[in-house]
Amino acid sequence: MAQINNQKAWKHLYRTALWKKLRLNQLSIMPICTYCDQQGRVEIARVVDHIKPHKGDEILFYNPKNLQSMCFSHHNSTKAREENSEITLGCDTSGIPLDPNHHWN
Repeated sequence: MAQINNQKAWKHLYRTALWKKLRLNQLSIMPICTYCDQQGRVEIARVVDHIKPHKGDEILFYNPKNLQSMCFSHHNSTKAREENSEITLGCDTSGIPLDPNHHWN
């Protein structure tokens, strides 16, 4: 319940002019989903995701180096599971796991 209240505390950041500008810039620089691209697939990105969850930290929130382009599917499923498990899911085109901590890497 505390996390839901915290999310409400920073939800206003997504309505700022600076965020809207950063979002459009990110999608113009990388219009393809980062996760799909790593898997050798092409899917248009519609979501700009924070690589490291910001949890209200405005420095992380507005840092362009902390942004990645994602499709809805990866953002709403894969990324959510990764944040809960702290494991990068999926493989690249050669079948090597994307997680740098995987024992094959």
